[in-house]
Amino acid sequence: MPDAPLLEFRNITVSHDGFIGLDNFSLTIHSGEHIALLGPNGSGKSTFIKTLTRDCYPLWRKESSVRIFGRDTWNIFDLRPLFGIVHNDLMQSYLRYPYSGREVILSGFFSSVGIWPNHEVTAAMEERADEILELMEVPHLAGRTVNQMSTGEGRRLLIGRSLVHRPKALILDEPTASLDIRATHELIEIMSRVARETTIILVTHQLSDIIPEIQRVVLLRKGRLFLDGPKKDVLSTEALSALFEMPVEVLERRGYYHLIQGS
Repeated sequence: MPDAPLLEFRNITVSHDGFIGLDNFSLTIHSGEHIALLGPNGSGKSTFIKTLTRDCYPLWRKESSVRIFGRDTWNIFDLRPLFGIVHNDLMQSYLRYPYSGREVILSGFFSSVGIWPNHEVTAAMEERADEILELMEVPHLAGRTVNQMSTGEGRRLLIGRSLVHRPKALILDEPTASLDIRATHELIEIMSRVARETTIILVTHQLSDIIPEIQRVVLLRKGRLFLDGPKKDVLSTEALSALFEMPVEVLERRGYYHLIQGS
């Protein structure tokens, strides 16, 4: 019997912060399937993430359902370790304290900001933290405090923090936001490396975030599924001009896509 899909959203409508974030929305993602959800601001990307993590719930309708790993009910504390979620604003919480890079990684075991006196850090946790620091190519940040790091270095630590439990899927929310060209390039390479270990669900409005390992792209517009299919078909000049409601041009080079304003 084949494994249940990682997630199944069927005809769901989700109200978030007083507006409809997702409107009669359906989507299925399978384990091991790297996918990008692309859309402009207000398209429903944040609501999608909050629905997946059970921070938002759909309005009740007889014909709608949400299933994660084949189940429609979950204890939230059992569900969270299955997803590694990278929110860029989390780093602001770490900046308030003199936490080291190693402590940022280790805090992922406790779903906390930093290590607290009641946390018991085991030798296995320390070993896993060392593995992640190497994977993120930042072992030199182990003893450095967060306020001594660049934005790009902090972003790598957040990704590493989300991997401590070896999650079934890593959800990246606008991973390269506010990064300079070099830091963006380095983080994209890290994302490709992580894609060898776990499913990537990328949520973004930047085409340049879409790593070659991602072969399926979903376009969101005003809370609805606008287009879903193979990357090479979906990332067309025509489709993205319609999505962003302005003339744009799509350029592809060596498996990476870029969007420029058209005329």
